[in-house]
Amino acid sequence: MSEPILVAKNTEAEFFLLPQMANRHGVITGATGTGKTVTLQKLAEGFSSRGVPVFMADIKGDLTGVTQPGGGNAKIDARNELLGITPAFEGFPATIWDVFGKAGHPLRATVSEMGPLLLSRLLQLNDTQEGVLSIAFKYADDNGMLLLDLKDLQALMTWVGQNAQELTLKYGNVSAASVGAIQRGLLQIDEQGGDNFFGEPAVKLEDFMQTVGGKGVLNLLAADQLINAPKLYSTFLLWLLSELFESLPEAGDLEKPKLVFFFDEAHLLFSDAPAALVDKVEQVVRLIRSKGVGVYFVTQNPADIPEKVLAQLGNRMQHALRAYTPQEQKGVRAAASSFRVNPKLDTETVITELGVGEVLVSTLDEKGVPTMVDRAFVVPPSGQIGPITPEQRAALIANSLVAGVYENVLDRESAYEMLQVAADTRAAEQAAAAEAEMIAKQEEQIAKEEAKATRTASSRNDSLVESVTKSVARSASSSIGRQVGNAIVRGVLGSIFGGKSKSSWF
Repeated sequence: MSEPILVAKNTEAEFFLLPQMANRHGVITGATGTGKTVTLQKLAEGFSSRGVPVFMADIKGDLTGVTQPGGGNAKIDARNELLGITPAFEGFPATIWDVFGKAGHPLRATVSEMGPLLLSRLLQLNDTQEGVLSIAFKYADDNGMLLLDLKDLQALMTWVGQNAQELTLKYGNVSAASVGAIQRGLLQIDEQGGDNFFGEPAVKLEDFMQTVGGKGVLNLLAADQLINAPKLYSTFLLWLLSELFESLPEAGDLEKPKLVFFFDEAHLLFSDAPAALVDKVEQVVRLIRSKGVGVYFVTQNPADIPEKVLAQLGNRMQHALRAYTPQEQKGVRAAASSFRVNPKLDTETVITELGVGEVLVSTLDEKGVPTMVDRAFVVPPSGQIGPITPEQRAALIANSLVAGVYENVLDRESAYEMLQVAADTRAAEQAAAAEAEMIAKQEEQIAKEEAKATRTASSRNDSLVESVTKSVARSASSSIGRQVGNAIVRGVLGSIFGGKSKSSWF
């Protein structure tokens, strides 16, 4: 079995975290400035020393000091002397990651890996809008479209909006308002630098689970800028946790975890989280221990964590809490009630009296039973407390195990290119149809004009014939008229004069 990790000590006892119970998860709580970050560093060093890789967010940049040997700190020296500890200062191997690719190795995921549920939280969508986003993902899956980066999803939503009627008939209602809300959310994420996070090469989980010289590698997420986009920060960590859950095989009971995951500023995960997401987190936390992963939440108050999640956290370290307001007093009572009672200790009172670096500690014993809560000092870390220099950071990045692996962005054919081809094809088809329609109209117009000309010519010929006919008829009528007239005269005169000629008058 792996050696227990000494985490705290008082004048009467030492308090250990058992590696075989480390995958039963834990929590570090306390007000700002009470020593949570130092406690986190001490635990991370303990896991690394036993060959267990660690992932943790470096919110303030302080944790990079773990890569350098400690020493030269008067407060640390005084604490070690108080506890009767002879320190062995040392540094630990680390890989620095950065979603924005500036202060560490780029850390990316594809849009498809993130999925509609987590993206909906990231975009702060309501249920209806989440349904439309799910339809978009379904359409992409059905048509073999890879969703890799942000422009893929933006192009897909444009396509969905343009073909809403067709998609509504097949998948369900797609409203223009929902598509617009999603597009606005994507624009905001883009402006926050989210386009750096989505894409390829996507991080490989095995790169988080490496050892160097028998020590587990500490994966430090540079989060001093990322924390300014809290939804992106919390959604990314939750995505990583869910990826570990879905990708790692069942491991059963191990003598030590495969990986320990520290979720700092955990209240950001649960703030305004819908019930479905909280249920998902609770499920992951409950089941991921069988994959050999330990999860440790770091936040100010245990009340920041939903009760059904908090119930899964067996190893607990509570720093001081303030109790000036009724709400704060309620939080103190809740924190005190979460520990196994120690009859020698008034837990609720002690929580408000703890000094910097002091904790109330309760860990799981060999049988998985929480020990009684007790008061102790956190054992100082072996590494440096505080940030390293920019030169040390640059050297650490240049010499890490993943140097050069993720720096160059890949942009292979995906939904954006496929939809662009489809749009070009549709535009060409529409242009061809429009041209054919124009030609047809032109031919129709020409035919009409030819028919009109034919009718005009025919009309002219008919008029000429009619005119000639009328002229002949008039001439013939005139001649016949004269002949008839003469005949009438002759007849009349003949009847008067007995038909004799003029010469007979004489």
